Amino acid sequence: MLRTQIYLPEDLKLRLQLYAQREEIPVSEVIRKAVAKEIRKGTTRTSSPLARIVALAVKGGPRDLSANLFGYLYGDRSSYATKKRKTTK
Repeated sequence: MLRTQIYLPEDLKLRLQLYAQREEIPVSEVIRKAVAKEIRKGTTRTSSPLARIVALAVKGGPRDLSANLFGYLYGDRSSYATKKRKTTK
């Protein structure tokens, strides 16, 4: 297994800990199961942006992911990606 670091908002971290405690399993197992479940759903265009990024990472990911993150998350034509592109030029 590979070690991965993530950032969570405090409220989500607390809910995650409480859930793990209630289920009597480690937090890491809860996270692994949630990620696996999300990936199993598939990565259609209607899936969440987070699910699309996770799927990219699982496949090895594109080499330009960090430079074009918003394009991969929201699509090249999204208003956010377009605004971001204009402000970085």
